[in-house]
Amino acid sequence: MHILVTGATGFVGSALLQHLCDTGRHQVRAALRKTPSALPLPVSVKAIKAGELSAQGDWIDALTGIDAVVHCAARVHVMNETATDPLAEFRRVNVEGSLALARQAQRAGVKRFVFVSSIKVNGEATQPGHPFTADDVPVPLDPYGVSKLEAEQALLALGRSGPMEVVVVRPVLVYGPGVKANFQSMMRWIDKGVPLPLGGITANRRSLVAVDNLVDLITICLTHPAAAGQVFLAADGEDLSTTSLLRRTAQAMGKRPTLLPVPAGLLTLAARLLGKPGIAQRLCGSLQADIGKNRDLLGWTPPVKVDEALKKTIAAYRRGG
Repeated sequence: MHILVTGATGFVGSALLQHLCDTGRHQVRAALRKTPSALPLPVSVKAIKAGELSAQGDWIDALTGIDAVVHCAARVHVMNETATDPLAEFRRVNVEGSLALARQAQRAGVKRFVFVSSIKVNGEATQPGHPFTADDVPVPLDPYGVSKLEAEQALLALGRSGPMEVVVVRPVLVYGPGVKANFQSMMRWIDKGVPLPLGGITANRRSLVAVDNLVDLITICLTHPAAAGQVFLAADGEDLSTTSLLRRTAQAMGKRPTLLPVPAGLLTLAARLLGKPGIAQRLCGSLQADIGKNRDLLGWTPPVKVDEALKKTIAAYRRGG
């Protein structure tokens, strides 16, 4: 297959490029907004300058001769939002831009379009033991999640109306070599031996997905006949409490973490008093994803176990990457 990957220099996109090249079965093209020669890519990947992800974006050159598209590019969740109308800005990129790309892909003869969405389409939290499923009624709560849901709906409708098949993949929090943001901060805290008041958060459960597992699922969705027109959640299949995640990450680092047993309720109260309820939800709340549909329809189970993925993540962190 000839495959176009958007968002090819991002965390997921770059891992997907490498995975597709490693299989040796596909010709891979990376759609880039920056000058292709200035960016590091696998040797066998053909880089091409692509249009802006908006309703006016021109993707014709990038799509010529392509069999399948994996659409990773997006306006992602912004911690310090500056847009006066965040939802309008998310819609401009994630909905209008994605639909423009898909329509041009369909006209260019692309056979399958895999859209990398987000678990935020389902919602922000679950009760322990009651995970989200791919076929739940979506309840997005922030502009990013709303825009991803609207993009999914528009793309799936496009797939039903024409010859191009559409598949949606919703990952939970993705980690792996090169991970940034909160996961990287967690590794730094553990590495430095910083005492953390997170030893009492044992009742919650959170799903994660190793980037290796996510790109393996995306690759299956590129070709599997049963994937067409479906939505799949992406997770490792093993859910961890916050305390367990910290301990297992520390074990992978060869460290003994200092975890103070502060009750989760006290942490939640403190976060609310400080005006940071979202932090408390991420640390103390649950968010689980059921991937049984992946097994039932695709015969897919995550090939990489959590501890193996953590070791790879730590090894890259040690190398400074």
